[in-house]
Amino acid sequence: MVHAPQIRIPATYMRGGTSKGVFFCLNDLPQTAQDPGPARDAVLLRVIGSPDIYGKQIDGMGGATSSTSKTVIVARSNRPDHDVDYLFGQVAIDKAFVDCSGNCGNLSAAVGPFAISKGLIDAHRIPHDGTATIRIWQANIGKTIIAHVPMVQGQVQETGDFELDGVTFPAAEVILEFMDPAADEEGGGGAMFPTGHRVDDLEVPGIGTLKATMINAGIPTVFVHAEAIGYTGTELQDDINSDPKALVMFETIRAHAALRMGLIKHLDEAARRQHTPKVAFVAPPSDFVASSGQKVLASDIDVLVRALSMGKLHHAMMGTAAVAIGTAAAIPGTLVNLAAGGGERSSVRFGHPSGTLRVGAEAAEVNGEWKVTKAIMSRSARVLMEGWVRIPGDVF
Repeated sequence: MVHAPQIRIPATYMRGGTSKGVFFCLNDLPQTAQDPGPARDAVLLRVIGSPDIYGKQIDGMGGATSSTSKTVIVARSNRPDHDVDYLFGQVAIDKAFVDCSGNCGNLSAAVGPFAISKGLIDAHRIPHDGTATIRIWQANIGKTIIAHVPMVQGQVQETGDFELDGVTFPAAEVILEFMDPAADEEGGGGAMFPTGHRVDDLEVPGIGTLKATMINAGIPTVFVHAEAIGYTGTELQDDINSDPKALVMFETIRAHAALRMGLIKHLDEAARRQHTPKVAFVAPPSDFVASSGQKVLASDIDVLVRALSMGKLHHAMMGTAAVAIGTAAAIPGTLVNLAAGGGERSSVRFGHPSGTLRVGAEAAEVNGEWKVTKAIMSRSARVLMEGWVRIPGDVF
């Protein structure tokens, strides 16, 4: 029997924030995979090593976690006042599915550096030394991200002393501005609070009626009280991920929130939409020991937050969920705001399983409605490997 040989595709393996992913220039993909559709999905799935019935992604670039089963496609932008278009694909581990329903805030930090290194940015926009301001169109959600990338002698500065909890080694700081983050997924200016309320009663069969804040900011997210579901907000990954009943509970909450937020029309659609919405639980500050062994004091943080991604508790915090946290914290009356002590605020430092993170949000009440002009946070990014990724030629 004759088998198709492998083909090779130019690719870069990058860390962005607390995530890793395989980055492609759009024009480097096989011609049939340059447009959305089954061929593109097939390529991305095979690159990552999905679907894998063993859940390990051994035969691909994925790391068998939601933080490492990711792909990014970048292209020059034709949009006014934008440099590049950025499309994110969250690849399911055990299913043949690439979820493009939301952004990855962590990998957003790597888009600017990648675009510079691949010559996708006009040379006159890149300083020899200083900071390059890269204007990114986030194609998944139709929003603008401004990345401030440090430059040294005409090259992206990757090393530095900026420390990010959830990442072992320090690196150079990349500041991200998520512009007008509170809008619907199609960029059409939809409501920040899709139900019209900052807090709702969310009925979840088998669990009860939970107070919930459901918000579209950064990524659709539902927040509930930790205490209401039997937790303290100080939990680490194993406390949740080793408990099958807990995972079923969180998925049930997520599905019913998706229905209430108008993201799906029927509950059974939630299984095919794993990336959004995110589900998170919050609590007032208290001391806890992070996964690194570091002791975090209640006095060091404003609120505790734990969030799930792709059905598992995240080891740190998704960047887009951090935007949702910062936005919700800035608006009086949300569960996040109340857990942080209430009142108006322009930033919040929250505790997550790996430590702490600060995120800022500029919010104001206009004609009785809350608007957020931008959310700001710092991440870092680094190239881990570059060259070609190989896949069987008969995949697509």
